[in-house]
Amino acid sequence: MSIDSVFVHKMWNDEELSKMVEGGVPFPMLSDAGGRVGKTFGVFDEAAGVETRGRFIIDPDGVIQGFEVLNPPVGRNISESIRQLQAFQHVRNTKGAEVAPSGWRPGKVTLKPGPDLVGKVWTVWKTEMAFD
Repeated sequence: MSIDSVFVHKMWNDEELSKMVEGGVPFPMLSDAGGRVGKTFGVFDEAAGVETRGRFIIDPDGVIQGFEVLNPPVGRNISESIRQLQAFQHVRNTKGAEVAPSGWRPGKVTLKPGPDLVGKVWTVWKTEMAFD
């Protein structure tokens, strides 16, 4: 969502994002003309009339599970955003029986939270969480 129009979003997806992420962004982009939602989340700069770039992952219950706010000189990583969304979905689908560590991707090993894991995360990480 941004203060840009739906037409700007379409152009951005068709001409930019679809070249970075196969098929473009797999979710709808919304227009926040006037910055009402941006004001609610604290990312709308009224004096400049722009929104700071932010990403908010909100679960089906309306709870913010993750967010990232970056100043314009630093770009976002859509692949990382999608990875985090998949991780939150996986954790939700397992009702918290499995957690997704840093760098987790679908199909990779998850962790089972509990007393047996305390002090041993590094051993699981070292043997099974190797990054691609």
